[in-house]
Amino acid sequence: LAEDLRGNSGPVLFDVRTAAEFEVSHLSGARRIEPDSTAAVIALPKDQAIVTYCSVGYRSAKFAHALLAAGYTHVANLEGSIFRWANEDRPLVHDGRATEVVHPYNEVWGTLLDKSHRALTNRTTR
Repeated sequence: LAEDLRGNSGPVLFDVRTAAEFEVSHLSGARRIEPDSTAAVIALPKDQAIVTYCSVGYRSAKFAHALLAAGYTHVANLEGSIFRWANEDRPLVHDGRATEVVHPYNEVWGTLLDKSHRALTNRTTR
């Protein structure tokens, strides 16, 4: 995925997390989708390359399956999602600038995120 994103014709990225999570950081160029969205919320060609992600992959897998059921043919769920992406020191953005922190989702799931990449609790709760 990292290589595909460097090109001009990379996949469309859907971040399947809450607004609060997305606000802390996301992959560059990602479009945010509410976690319980259906495929009806997007209007793309059915053969468009699409990659979904969330914190660890559960919510994005659900959306990826909804896209496949709706007839989209090139859909992938990013393995390990944004937590793995950050843990591998891959690029993230916040307000168009590089960042290294990610919303930890909650105290339990946040333990899967390297401590150096966890956003501070007071910044992530709203």
